[in-house]
Amino acid sequence: MSDTAPPATNKWLVTLAVMLATVLEVLDVTIANVALPHMQASFSATIDEVTLVLTSYLVSSGIVIPLTGWLADRIGEKRLFVGSTLLFTGSSVLCGLAWSLESIVLFRIAQGIGGAALMPLSQATLLRVFPERQHGLATAVWGIGIMAAPILGPTLGGWLTDNYHWRWVFLVNLPLGLIAVGLQLAFVPNDSPEKRPASRVDYVGLLLVALSIGAMQIVLDRGERSDWFAAPWVWTFTAVSLVSLALLIPWELRHEAPVVDLRLFRKASFASGTLLTALLFACLYSNLIIFGLYLQTVMQYPAWNAGLTMAPRGAATMVGMFIIGQFYTRLDPRLVLAVGLIMVAFSSFQMANFHPAYSQAQLMLPLIASGLGIGWTFVPLSGTTLSSVPAASLANASGLFNLMRNTGSSVGIAISGTLLVRWGQVHQSTLVTHVDPMNATANVSLRGAQALLHQHGVDPFSATDRSFAMLYGLIQREAAVLAFEDVFRFAGLVALAILPLLLLLGKGRSDLSAVH
Repeated sequence: MSDTAPPATNKWLVTLAVMLATVLEVLDVTIANVALPHMQASFSATIDEVTLVLTSYLVSSGIVIPLTGWLADRIGEKRLFVGSTLLFTGSSVLCGLAWSLESIVLFRIAQGIGGAALMPLSQATLLRVFPERQHGLATAVWGIGIMAAPILGPTLGGWLTDNYHWRWVFLVNLPLGLIAVGLQLAFVPNDSPEKRPASRVDYVGLLLVALSIGAMQIVLDRGERSDWFAAPWVWTFTAVSLVSLALLIPWELRHEAPVVDLRLFRKASFASGTLLTALLFACLYSNLIIFGLYLQTVMQYPAWNAGLTMAPRGAATMVGMFIIGQFYTRLDPRLVLAVGLIMVAFSSFQMANFHPAYSQAQLMLPLIASGLGIGWTFVPLSGTTLSSVPAASLANASGLFNLMRNTGSSVGIAISGTLLVRWGQVHQSTLVTHVDPMNATANVSLRGAQALLHQHGVDPFSATDRSFAMLYGLIQREAAVLAFEDVFRFAGLVALAILPLLLLLGKGRSDLSAVH
């Protein structure tokens, strides 16, 4: 790649143009979560039905992400970027105007299709317009947007829902999306038309990508509700995903114009980098989601306060990314990654020592270390993974990179959610065994609860029943606290387990002849 950007290109205006749309897309993945109960009431839906609002977006987006490079080659990166932003913005408005559950699910599918290409294209565009010596800075700017948005999402979504209406979670995208389109038309440089081959469409590859990615996303998103492989549909969808993937790999490697350029994985640095990306984001997102649940379930924080508590992690991530973005080209990325992973592990072990009596300030301190660690891992990993990819293949490579990032995040969330439920059940079963007539502590707690209820005019018979219910509630809460501690500790161990795998990663700048 050239060490200089095109002279007519103002890289910071291009950055503003592409990142505004990308931040909106990443924000939308999490901002809708807090509005689900309100949507459930509006559409008279069950919990399982209303979660289709999230699943439909994840599935459609997951299918399109690996196709980004193929689509960009056929219609051009800039056209795809502008068209995707318009589709995302328009379908966001339709989501805000939806009149039924079926309509909002349909519009969310369209929104996922529109938003899918924004992340890979924004990353590829920034690496194209920034000179190679500033790729660390470009990666840092891109990473700040996609890492800060999930932290801001629940806070903004809660504020809009509480003060206005859940529909504004989607309608707010209209003015910002139109501004993004205007900036893209004005400042994003046109890509070379000779990149667009007039080859026949790989319909078989398109079908296999849709089946493998779509079925996998559905299993990861909804499997826990069905107790995973206790449900026959999970077995069916898993088989469809694995068989489709097994057929896709040899088909795409032999096809003259594949929809997914799997030949990029022949490059060792790209293959090892995407693998590490999936593992890293499985760890990071499980920690991020579980801590949000901890604040809202154990600490009883509303969405707004939970968002404020998590804000220092986002700020620390931005600082960490900016610092490493300036200097990582002068350092061995494996060393920077190792320091970042150790910081993430340290903060996870600190979270495992949290207590419901902790103040908000006490909760924030480990988050700052976690944020710095995230910043120190993401920039060198993405920079090293993509630095050896030629400019013509950046859109393809970025699509695969983001697919692995999304897949790792989904796997991490699914595993941590399952472990939280299972370990909570184990701890509850253990704690219940201590509630018997021979346990002095349990008897003292029961008598104290009964006396408190008597003071409030409850009759002795009802007071006995309600005191047992109060004690059971305490057991459930303590079991939940212990389960959260186990998941935090597990995330820390996973971060440490990734350290030896850093030896697979190269230093980042090597010849590309092996790719093609």
